[in-house]
Amino acid sequence: MKTTSVKRISGRVVDLFGREIFPGWVEWAGGRITAVRRDAKVKEKRLIMPGFVDAHIHIESSLLPPSEFARLAVIHGTVATVSDPHEIANVLGEAGVRYMLADAKRSPLKFNFGAPSCVPATTFETAGARLDAKAVGRLLARKDVLYLAEVMNFPGVLGRDPELMAMIAAARKEGKQVDGHAPGLRGAQAKAYADAGPTTDHECFTIEEARDKLAAGMKILIREGSAARNFEALAPLLKTHPERCMFCCDDLHPDLLVKRHLDEHVRRALATGADFFDVLRAASVNPVEHYGLGVGLLRVGDTADFIVVDGPKRMRVERTYIGGECVAAGGRTRLKRLAPKIANKFKARAVKAADFADDVAAGGRVNVIEALNGQLVTKHVTVPAAEIGVKGDVLKIAVVNRYAKKAPVAVGYVRGFGLKAGALASSVAHDSHNIVAVGVDDESLAAAVNLVIAERGGLSVAGPRMKAVLPLAIAGLMSALEGREAARRYTLLDRAAKKLGSKLDAPFMTLSFMALLVIPDLKLSDRGLFSAAKWGFVPVSAD
Repeated sequence: MKTTSVKRISGRVVDLFGREIFPGWVEWAGGRITAVRRDAKVKEKRLIMPGFVDAHIHIESSLLPPSEFARLAVIHGTVATVSDPHEIANVLGEAGVRYMLADAKRSPLKFNFGAPSCVPATTFETAGARLDAKAVGRLLARKDVLYLAEVMNFPGVLGRDPELMAMIAAARKEGKQVDGHAPGLRGAQAKAYADAGPTTDHECFTIEEARDKLAAGMKILIREGSAARNFEALAPLLKTHPERCMFCCDDLHPDLLVKRHLDEHVRRALATGADFFDVLRAASVNPVEHYGLGVGLLRVGDTADFIVVDGPKRMRVERTYIGGECVAAGGRTRLKRLAPKIANKFKARAVKAADFADDVAAGGRVNVIEALNGQLVTKHVTVPAAEIGVKGDVLKIAVVNRYAKKAPVAVGYVRGFGLKAGALASSVAHDSHNIVAVGVDDESLAAAVNLVIAERGGLSVAGPRMKAVLPLAIAGLMSALEGREAARRYTLLDRAAKKLGSKLDAPFMTLSFMALLVIPDLKLSDRGLFSAAKWGFVPVSAD
């Protein structure tokens, strides 16, 4: 008869339920905690505590498939994620969700996927697929789909759209949570949105908005990612409403994932003076309990999912365990590299500079998207057409339909990218993932877009004596490269964009959200300029 060996580790044990730290041992066998013992003789200063859980992240935005994302994330103490696969669903539909589920199963990291609720996010853009209430219901019926993912069409929720309400009803029938997404909703509107079923929100960009949603009964996810950075604004909630807070990244590009994940949220939160146990509960207990995740929390009988950190001051992760196996140690992953399968949908053919021409009158005014550094929201401003160009930082932005061999190019104007030469392009263009590009002239725009088209998806820079692209072979969203190599190449593109003049912290991440219509106020789809405030198209010319 085969016996299961008992393993143990000593240190200062962090009990998040008893809210105490004590010297002792943690023992486990067969992947589960068998004992947590106090021992005054233990002298090690290292802390043994539950691992971190990202309460809302799109794995696709790491530009890596789940199995490769995991290899980097475990280094930072991440043992689980709550993940919305709507990026790939917008490209490949249900098959895209199944792709993520299958690839995730190749890794020990505990990915918890939801059923995307808004594919496409609106009817004002071209997507690669559509998930109706029946399709969402089929996904929710699966045991490996844990919740209804962010309900982004908040006007539809406020208007009690029958299709959306059917999805929410299906989640409730299955006893599964409903994630929210309601940027800017306050007061009565926030309450009406919460009353419809969503229980969380990760889109608050002011503490006043978060307080309104707390009053409506929602839980707040404090987000700090690559483009949207709301930690500083929302961190005070950890002192006033800690039991209703969680941490998330939402979108995190690979250059940052190699450096940090929720471990940085924890360090920053502790630096604000927030209670030690409240912070760690927000990083682990709160999401596990809210979503009912199968993630251990360092109790006898739990799965052995825990981390070892160097102490309460530096909070540097030394080791990560999932299911009792050490998956990262000393800043290095122990997870084996697994080559991903390739799945895609990409029909666009090469474009010409003439495709980006417009008919804006020289003496008129134009509606302009104003991009904000560190935010997904934009402003809607109008400026004289005479300001168009590098000097006024009013540059042309375009969206090219990736799902048709040939379609008209949608053109608008954007302020805030700061490019002095060249262009950037990306097939990561939330949420329908057409090709979005910004540039100083039509020739540069065509060059950048054609680099992406040639690879059937990718991120590119085209400038004077400069052309570079990071291929995204998987759905035009994720790289087939090893994670650190993808991060290295992304970093080179980021530097190239900044060399062309961009002052944005994450120009490619910001660019990817310029087509996200459900985030106010002004964005661009493949069908034209769209105002979330008016919930409809507006002309480029403001006259």
